[in-house]
Amino acid sequence: MASHRKPRSRSGLMRTSQAVGITTAALTSVALLSQTAGAAPAEPKPSLEEVQKKVDDLYRQAGVATQKYNAAKESADQQRGEVDGLLDQVAKRTDKLNDARRELGSLAAAQYRNGSTSETASLLLADDPQQMFDQRQLMSRLGDRQQRAVEDYESLQREANDKRGEAQKSLETLTESQSELRDSKKAVQAKLSEARELLSKLTAEEKARLAEIERRKEAAAKRKAEELARQQAEEERRREAEEAARQEQEDQESGTGDGSDSGSDSGTGSGSGDTSYAAKAEKVIAFAEAQIGKPYVWGAVGPDSYDCSGLTQDAWKTAGISLPRTTWDQVKVGTTVKTADAEPGDLVFFYDDISHVGIYIGGGKMIHAPKPGANVRTESIYYMPIHSVVRPA
Repeated sequence: MASHRKPRSRSGLMRTSQAVGITTAALTSVALLSQTAGAAPAEPKPSLEEVQKKVDDLYRQAGVATQKYNAAKESADQQRGEVDGLLDQVAKRTDKLNDARRELGSLAAAQYRNGSTSETASLLLADDPQQMFDQRQLMSRLGDRQQRAVEDYESLQREANDKRGEAQKSLETLTESQSELRDSKKAVQAKLSEARELLSKLTAEEKARLAEIERRKEAAAKRKAEELARQQAEEERRREAEEAARQEQEDQESGTGDGSDSGSDSGTGSGSGDTSYAAKAEKVIAFAEAQIGKPYVWGAVGPDSYDCSGLTQDAWKTAGISLPRTTWDQVKVGTTVKTADAEPGDLVFFYDDISHVGIYIGGGKMIHAPKPGANVRTESIYYMPIHSVVRPA
C-alpha cells in the first residue's frame, strides 16, 4: 500500500540545516562571551617606582633576617663551645670514676683472697649502688681505706651524672639554636631570590630607567650630606672662634701676652674634644677604607667579605673595642648623639628595625657594606632613613 506522506523537499532540508548551524554558532558566541565576562582581569604591571620599592623592602627584610642569622650563629657557636667543654669535663670525670671503680675492685679482690665477706664486691655488683651507700651498716664495716674509696666513688659518680645532665641540656639548646640558624638562612635566601626574580623580569629599557631613579635618589642623598657637612663646618668654625676669644681673654687677664704658652689644648677638631676618641676613630676609619671594594656577603665577618655589622665589628676591633655581632646589640653600646653632632668613627643605624649600620667618616658620609650584589663603599648617610647615631667609646 502506497504511503500518503508528502516527501520533504531538498530546499526545506537545507533551510533546516542552516537554521541549526546559526543557532549553534549563536550559542557558542554566548558561551565564549560569558567565559570572557567571568574571567578575572589581568593584573596591571607594576610601575618601576613600585618595583624599586618592593626590591628595597625585600633587601631590608633580608637584612633583618641576616641579623637574626648572625644572632643565631653567635648563640650556636657559644653553645657549641659550652657543650664541648661539658663533654670534656664528663670524659675527665668518667676517667676518675673508672679509677675509683678499679680501686674498689682491688679492695674487693683483697677481701675475697682473705676469705672475708666482700661488701665492696656487693657494692660493685649491686643494681642500685646508691641504695647500698645509704645503708649505714655497710660503711661501719669497712676500713678507713675502703670507706674513703667508696666515698670517692659516690662523689665522682654524682659529679659525672650531674655533668652528663648539663651536657644534655646544653645539647638540646644547641639543637634549638641550629634550627633557628637554618630558618634564618632560608628566610634570607627567600627574600634575596624574590628580589632577583623581580629584577630579572625587567626589560633593558626598564633597567636603564630604574638605574636613573637610583641615581636621582643618590644625588638627593648627596645634597643632604653636603648640607650637613656645611652645617658641621660652620659649627666647628664657631667653636674655634669662641675658643680663640676665650683664650685671648684669659691671656689678657693673666698678662701672658700672645698666649704662646697657655698650656691649653684646643683638641683635634673633634666636636667632643676627646683626643682619645679621635685616635680610636682614626684607626677605625683607616681599617674601613682598606675594605672598600670587598663584596657584601650576608653573615660574613671578613677578611674577604663582610655584611654591615661584620664590618663595623671588625673595624672597631682595631681600636680595642669589642662590639657585639648584631646591629640590634651594637646600637646599645656607647652614647647616642644627634645626627648633627655625628663625629668620624660614630656608628649610624638605619630603619625602624635597626637592620643596617655604617661607619660615619665626616661630611655627611659613611663607609658601609650595603647589600648583596654591592661592595663596601662610601655613601651619604641620607641614602637610607636614619634611626640613630651611636658613639661606641
